[in-house]
Amino acid sequence: MRSATAAASTAPDIYGLCLAAQRDLGPYIRATPLEPSADLARETGGRVFLKLENLQHTGSFKVRGALNRLLALDEGEKKAGVVTASSGNHGMASAFGMRRLGIEGTIFLPETASPLKVRMLETLGATVRFHGSDCEATETYARQQADRTGKVYISPYNDPVVVGGQGTIGLEILARLPRVDCVMVAVGGGGLISGIAGAVKALRPQARIVGCLPENSPAMAASVKAGRIVAVPARETLSDGTAGGIEPGAVTFDPCRTLVDDWVLVSEAEIRSAMIRVFDNHRLVIEGAAGVTVAGFLKMAPQLAGRTVALVVCGGNIDTAVFKRIICPTGDPAARRLRR
Repeated sequence: MRSATAAASTAPDIYGLCLAAQRDLGPYIRATPLEPSADLARETGGRVFLKLENLQHTGSFKVRGALNRLLALDEGEKKAGVVTASSGNHGMASAFGMRRLGIEGTIFLPETASPLKVRMLETLGATVRFHGSDCEATETYARQQADRTGKVYISPYNDPVVVGGQGTIGLEILARLPRVDCVMVAVGGGGLISGIAGAVKALRPQARIVGCLPENSPAMAASVKAGRIVAVPARETLSDGTAGGIEPGAVTFDPCRTLVDDWVLVSEAEIRSAMIRVFDNHRLVIEGAAGVTVAGFLKMAPQLAGRTVALVVCGGNIDTAVFKRIICPTGDPAARRLRR
């Protein structure tokens, strides 16, 4: 693991963006609860807290980054409208922000997007289009459409202003837990962990930042290991919010490479088990990406003995039918025993 001082040297620019975002986003977002988990604390003998971004507007942290980017548009850009791409949560966040600020736009989703998220987007009045079977293809196409039509593209993660918005979570964690030892975050394109790491490392450089990914879609961890952005085959995963590849030249790669201390990959069975555990002990329905973080904590628990740990529960948007299959799959005796 690198020295904390070296890691902190990359933090100030992101930290400044986070402070500006915290100021601008105040009237629009919720400062979400940081709930102690007595259940998870038993694993380490320390203190464990859940940062409940599933209780944020639209059910995920994405509102922070999307709104921050929309607020930064000038009048001409607002008039022209925006284009974005999403597996669902960023799309809902963008639709929420566009509706709140009176901005028109189109949201492109992969054809595999969650039906629940599609319905929620339609409820928010969004103009929805579909392209491609994974997030990377959808994002590339959406950027092309933005360039063709002269509209502003709002990236789910590949934008410093978006990163700054997501990083306000780190500021909120530190306001409640100034001596936090470890913050664990699910990672897809890296916008969430880049922002949080930039904020946390600037104020508490000795804090450990851990990126959590599904084994079936580990693009950022593989890229950091390779020292460059690499293409990694993405298999089906419960963590649809983190699935897919990373755009070439993504602004999140360097913060992930320099500010994230550890990476942990978890299986689909571990994600499912974590989601069940949070439901059983906190009565919270969380989506697969949030389950990745809890699963990562459980996998690393022996290394976190006695520590104060914050787990970012990044969202709660999951189809009812999918959640039902997770908590009680047909013909699974082990699951039936677990539910008794």
